[in-house]
Amino acid sequence: MPEGHTIHRLAADHRERFEGRKVRATSPQGKFSDGAALVSGHPLSTAEAHGKHLFLGFAETGWIHIHLGLFGKVAFGGTPAPPPTDTVRLRLATPTAYMDLRGPTTCALITDEEKQAIHARLGPDPLRPRGEGNDPEAAWRRISRSRTTVAALLLDQKVVAGVGNVYRAEVLFRHGIDPYTPGKDLTYAQWTAIWADLVDLMREGVRHNRIDTVRPEHTPEAMGRPPRVDDHGGEVYVYRRARQACHICGGEIRTADLAARNLFWCPACQRPQPTR
Repeated sequence: MPEGHTIHRLAADHRERFEGRKVRATSPQGKFSDGAALVSGHPLSTAEAHGKHLFLGFAETGWIHIHLGLFGKVAFGGTPAPPPTDTVRLRLATPTAYMDLRGPTTCALITDEEKQAIHARLGPDPLRPRGEGNDPEAAWRRISRSRTTVAALLLDQKVVAGVGNVYRAEVLFRHGIDPYTPGKDLTYAQWTAIWADLVDLMREGVRHNRIDTVRPEHTPEAMGRPPRVDDHGGEVYVYRRARQACHICGGEIRTADLAARNLFWCPACQRPQPTR
């Protein structure tokens, strides 16, 4: 499932190609035909993201709400656009560009009120503007009272929106925090450092369209090691590096199931801390 930086990048891509331009909307697959007919011929007014949710705004008709889920894909192209296949849930097209959406969990036309209800149930997003769904104190209030592990809390979209399996593993490693630490045992200083790091890392993810989490002194060039080869791309410390040597201590990276996802961590660098 794409992490939040990917969805924010998609919002920017939609603004760049379609904002202020009238679009022709179709649903070759047929599952979004009514919604496509309503927005077709209207300009895209804006596009925004909150966590893993993408919203395409049409001032006169509402919002197209998209959640890619595990299998959703978005593809952009120039013109002339090729004939769409019957797997395309939504195509947006202008004289200069097109977008095809395939396999999303959600593609629905919603009202402003329905959109606000989605925002209300999501936690703060490190990539949203401050005051618009970006309040780390709201997340801290939930985390500091919880006996749930911090690794599980970071994946809970009601606590923090947009963080996925890669960012949660990497940010906990970068701050030396045992992923099994209960939220209530995290210190406020640790939380503020985690949040600031997520903001920086995810902004870089939007900028480069990939996740890189290693510090300059731990890049392949700096360490004289081979670059990572993985279809997720990017240089990381622990994610999908089970049984490999830690870049910092040389110990073995561990993996386990936590919150229905594979967790990765270094037991030596992320030792349990005394309970508060």
